[in-house]
Amino acid sequence: MPTYQYACISCDHAFEAFQSFSENPLTECPQCKGEVRKVYSTVGVVFKGSGFYKTDSVAKPAATSE
Repeated sequence: MPTYQYACISCDHAFEAFQSFSENPLTECPQCKGEVRKVYSTVGVVFKGSGFYKTDSVAKPAATSE
């Protein structure tokens, strides 16, 4: 199950919740019962293999013939 991060607009309380994709997002702070919002954070992306601009556009060294 995914872990979602929430922050309260009223008291700035930050917390995490384990919820399935089908569940509705939380709307109430567990501490002050105020309104909460989801906190979005960055994710790491690694491009491996061929088919990506970074790997396909790199100049290849010229073949040397002897």
